[in-house]
Amino acid sequence: MFIAKRASQLTLSLHSKRGLSSRVSGVLSALNIPFNKEINGVYDGQWKGSGEVIESICPTTGETLARINTASPADVAETLTKARKAYLQFRDIPAPRRGEILRQIREGLANKREELGALVTLEMGKIRTEGVGEVQEFIDICDYAVGLSRMMNGRVVASERPGHSILEVPNPLGVVAVLSAFNFPVAVYGWNLALSLAAGNATVWKPSPTTPLTSIAVTSIVAEVLEKNNLPGALVGLVTGGQAVGETLVGSKEVELVSFTGSERVGRIVGQAVVSRFGKSILELGGNNASIVMPDADLSLAVPGVFFGAVGTAGQRCTSTRRLFLHRDIANEFLERLKKLYAAIKPGDPLEDDTLLGPLHTSSAVKLHKTTIDYLRSIDAEILFGGKDYDVTPYANGNFVQPTIAVPKSVDMSDRIWSTETFAPILNVAIFNELEEAIRWNNAVPQGLSSSLWTRDLRNVGKWTGPSGSDAGIVNVNAGTSGAEIGASFGGNKSTGWGRESGGDAWKQYVRWSACTINFSNEAPLAQGVNFSLD
Repeated sequence: MFIAKRASQLTLSLHSKRGLSSRVSGVLSALNIPFNKEINGVYDGQWKGSGEVIESICPTTGETLARINTASPADVAETLTKARKAYLQFRDIPAPRRGEILRQIREGLANKREELGALVTLEMGKIRTEGVGEVQEFIDICDYAVGLSRMMNGRVVASERPGHSILEVPNPLGVVAVLSAFNFPVAVYGWNLALSLAAGNATVWKPSPTTPLTSIAVTSIVAEVLEKNNLPGALVGLVTGGQAVGETLVGSKEVELVSFTGSERVGRIVGQAVVSRFGKSILELGGNNASIVMPDADLSLAVPGVFFGAVGTAGQRCTSTRRLFLHRDIANEFLERLKKLYAAIKPGDPLEDDTLLGPLHTSSAVKLHKTTIDYLRSIDAEILFGGKDYDVTPYANGNFVQPTIAVPKSVDMSDRIWSTETFAPILNVAIFNELEEAIRWNNAVPQGLSSSLWTRDLRNVGKWTGPSGSDAGIVNVNAGTSGAEIGASFGGNKSTGWGRESGGDAWKQYVRWSACTINFSNEAPLAQGVNFSLD
């Protein structure tokens, strides 16, 4: 698109105190994205966009980063048509060759890791180390998928009939639509794209309408690799836009698999729409995650672990710690240590290396934070720390809020303060006497994404990870609820949607499976000893 600048040139803008305009221009030019003009947000082998124009807003300052031409209905239809055509070509390429394409994509991402991380920080608001870490997650899943491309094995099943073999064979699936959320504008797409390409599919990406620049930058890097390998760009289609664009993808029979990350409310709509046309879906929905701290826990590990889980990404991870259950014997000491960490953290420019607390992503999130705090006060919850917005200079124009620790009087998990996920740094605390009680509380909410137990007692570990333990999809011990690695499958149970992405067996969702019975004998016996002969 445009000539890139060297990463060393960009470094100056990342560490300087220059104005937003100067920093944005440095980041965008380093990523080959034009500055101070409308940017096309649709890619199907060519960059275009004939839909409405949306703005990308910096959550740190409230200023406009760029204006993006989004997808019209015609753009979406053409992107899907081209994706289908690209899939028909790509599916016959041997899987190890597809792995080589992924290796090159990995190199392209690694070469722009710092720049992409800075863009995530500018557009989403997470601190720089987390923005760079998110890009690293995409790089890591590419490494994983390169190896996977040589190991996407089926099975050989023993046949009861002489001279027969039964194979379970994976083949490419078709077109995969990825609808990603604002809080991980790179990684979630990366999880899906890497496995989808390894499986031989085409992918169409509909990012959050509030993070279009990041999706354009990522797609540009991936598309450049395809172009160098004479592969159609429509393998990695991009359609930015709002609800109408998402509804078209979800409802299209041209899409075999829809991967959706977002709220429980919208996820329920997506799931019903996809199943109504007999499509496949992967749903990654709300998390309402709890950490349980036992009296034998190492507090030097547990306190900072809970601190990061609750405050990291300003509480905007689906795996953020929302609920904290403390054993009565250590509750006071734990909370005193935790409050000291909360008091030490200050908001700031998320591009600066010493900043640990960035803004919420949107002004509506700030309003939700205030509404939740007001509700906590209305039910006489004790606010141990925080509970306010940062509405003074230099934070007034950004979406900054104080991380909050609250102790509701009621431990009724059906109360909305416990049962509803609030995407903000609010940590609700309850005191328990026995592990069984804390496990009941952990499991008593609709969501089931992540959970963690802090203990040094092996008996507690066995109970927590066993059939009577946590019912979440992620069940950690002496590790926080946030910060999953790519090697294991990622996802949750219950109203979190049951979807699995990233590692483990997640790749098996991106292929179509066939059971193949092969008769290499001179007879044709029927299974189960059935005799269907006229002789």
